[in-house]
Amino acid sequence: MSALLKAPSVTSTRPREPGAALSANPDAFRSLYEPLANGIPGGQERAAAADFLRDALRDTATGADELPATGASLVNWMETNMRSVHGQYQNYLQARQGGAPRRYFTNRAHALYFLRQVAPTKLVDGAWLYGLCAYADNPRLSDLVLTYLEELGNGDADKNHVTLYRGLLARYGLDPLDGVPDTHYQQGLIQLALGWNAQEFLPEIVGFNLAYEQLPLHLLITAYELNELGIDPYYFTLHVTVDNADTGHARRACQAAIDAAPRMDDGGEYWRRVRAGARLGDVGVGTLDVIRSFDIDQEVVRIFAQKAPAGHGAHSDFCKVAGRKVNDWLADPQEVPAFLAALEQAGWIRKNQPATESRFWNLLQGDRAEMFGVFSPYELQVIHHWLRGDASADGAAFEATAAARGIDAMPHVPRRPVSFRVAERLRLARAGNRQTTFGEPAGHTQQWLDTDLSLLREQLPTLAPAEQRELLVRAMSPAVHWTPAGLVATKAFVERTYSV
Repeated sequence: MSALLKAPSVTSTRPREPGAALSANPDAFRSLYEPLANGIPGGQERAAAADFLRDALRDTATGADELPATGASLVNWMETNMRSVHGQYQNYLQARQGGAPRRYFTNRAHALYFLRQVAPTKLVDGAWLYGLCAYADNPRLSDLVLTYLEELGNGDADKNHVTLYRGLLARYGLDPLDGVPDTHYQQGLIQLALGWNAQEFLPEIVGFNLAYEQLPLHLLITAYELNELGIDPYYFTLHVTVDNADTGHARRACQAAIDAAPRMDDGGEYWRRVRAGARLGDVGVGTLDVIRSFDIDQEVVRIFAQKAPAGHGAHSDFCKVAGRKVNDWLADPQEVPAFLAALEQAGWIRKNQPATESRFWNLLQGDRAEMFGVFSPYELQVIHHWLRGDASADGAAFEATAAARGIDAMPHVPRRPVSFRVAERLRLARAGNRQTTFGEPAGHTQQWLDTDLSLLREQLPTLAPAEQRELLVRAMSPAVHWTPAGLVATKAFVERTYSV
């Protein structure tokens, strides 16, 4: 058995207080998250992840969960939840049709902020099941392994959940994730820690999967409002379909919990651990918490403070605001709120007006914009809405301001966005309805240039069948599965494991 698949010892011999290993480090969750998400962790890192899980299980031991009293009632519980969510969503739709405002996102910047803040969790989607791939031949784990493979799109990039989310971040200029709070890595760390310690935490994985794969109301509303704001909702609508209660992950999770249960009497220990795993899905900052945390004033200050070190020293001595050199303003990120106030006092920023009424905005966008490229598309959207104030509720993209110039009698008024799906239909119509994949015309065979893929193709033919399988499993890890090598490995794993 390879070092990757052999479970290292995760038994801690040192006395520990709950959360002690992480509480002393302000970047504790991220510092453990990154080696689990971005590489093949060694025994020490996996042991630290197991310690983290034990702490989390201890901290949530007295919490409530929504699972039924016994596994026999799982399907009824799932169907009841589904009907409740569907009913609440229909009430939401009726309210919107009656003129109610969006429930989640005040404007486009708010929605993009949400997508960025939840990225640490979305970028490890499905990771809690990874450790079971080594046991794909066990029929009692088949539903869990199949669920993981579907999270990976069975090797198709346009269905791989992490590939899709990475594309979403790139499309709207939401990466890198600098400035995302450390607490937002906690839930993703839970999922990674489970995936890398499957042998010790199988019942907890079953319970986590059971709770996490049920359809939540926020998924439906998020997809609806993203589409309304002209933002691609496919990542979220895909989860609505694959998590369905008939043949999807929600139903499969119930069957997996039943299949993995012991046939011999264990005194109820398995089900207690399943319930404990279900509670892990509520650890960390939740979806609604992230949505409620958006404060556009604070986000603008964060953006400018992050830019301050790069801007300090880049301005000439002639650049002054309120009699003070811009370089001096930017010397200390703590000065950003005062600097923004000075810009407004000097007339460079005009709040609650069209963005083009602010001289500062015209430095960022438009003809001969001296500061073009300084801010990312996401940062420009936040600044654009911050300048416009309440008018930003129309959800207009910052690009629409420039596009509207010279078109109508009020060139500074951005055009109201059409929904993402309507925009896509128009785009396809203009392109002659040619479907595209990976940015290439239909029928084009994707040619990847990738170092891991080269290694996979070089090494795989030289190995014995058991070693080949281990290599494929390694390439299906959270760090690799979304890459060209991982996608090819996933397809090969599916073919070798399930072909008749």
